[in-house]
Amino acid sequence: MSIYREITPLTQDDCFTIFSRPKETFDFPLHFHEEFELNFIEHAPGAKRIVGDHQGVLGNWELVLAGSNLPHGWFTHECACEDVFEITIQFHRDLFDPKFLRRNQLSPIRTMLERSARGILFSESTAQSIKPRLMDLSQKSGFNSVLDLFSIFHDLSTSGQMQMLSNPTFTNQKFDNYSRRIEKAFNFMNEHYKKEISLADIAKVVGMTEVACSRFIKKRTGRTFTENLNEIRLGHASRYLIDTTMSVSEISYVCGFNNISYFNRIFKKKNNCTPKEFRKAYSGTKLFF
Repeated sequence: MSIYREITPLTQDDCFTIFSRPKETFDFPLHFHEEFELNFIEHAPGAKRIVGDHQGVLGNWELVLAGSNLPHGWFTHECACEDVFEITIQFHRDLFDPKFLRRNQLSPIRTMLERSARGILFSESTAQSIKPRLMDLSQKSGFNSVLDLFSIFHDLSTSGQMQMLSNPTFTNQKFDNYSRRIEKAFNFMNEHYKKEISLADIAKVVGMTEVACSRFIKKRTGRTFTENLNEIRLGHASRYLIDTTMSVSEISYVCGFNNISYFNRIFKKKNNCTPKEFRKAYSGTKLFF
């Protein structure tokens, strides 16, 4: 499977384009494009999604927002259904002017679009509830269609049921601004992920005791210091698997994992596949951001 740079049919004269279609198989290659994409799929349990370094299997309802130039694709995999239905919306990166997005009322949409750099998976209930509005949108044109699209974006951005898919270190995205201390801690881990890093090192960077630092990180991120460090290292490991010919064991050690079994275990837990399976899915691919 090779990555494909898609030239979308969206012209510079239109705000967005929308397609709705039944399908029996997923045969479009892994791809990326400058435009943002909102993709809705139903009746495709067992199909496979790849977004950045994330791989997962679909249920009955699927709704994903992929940011600009983020590799993504859906594949038949174990899907046996022949009544799959898909709605795809693509819109320009500059549809929302940055100054416009800084307005208070648009804060949720701004946050959602920023997070889409990693890919956002919405809940099945959100996907199910939004389908009628997407169907209506596919039948509209002109000014009202843009207003309806903005309204859909707003409701998605405030749904509170979003799962970030790809690792921020894989997409070279800045870490979410939990706080200045957390940002300093994450930047330190990202710069020194190849080396041994202890909680004491992080505590020193942020000017806290180890106990206080541990509690602070868990409270702010919902994950332990070790879980956050592993997440950063796994993102880098995914890039090495795609962009180099290094062996899995070499990548494990260069990314700070001193135990290949532990690396394989947590990689599979995070990505739903082994490092070798992940590399096979991206065979022939080079990613540049």
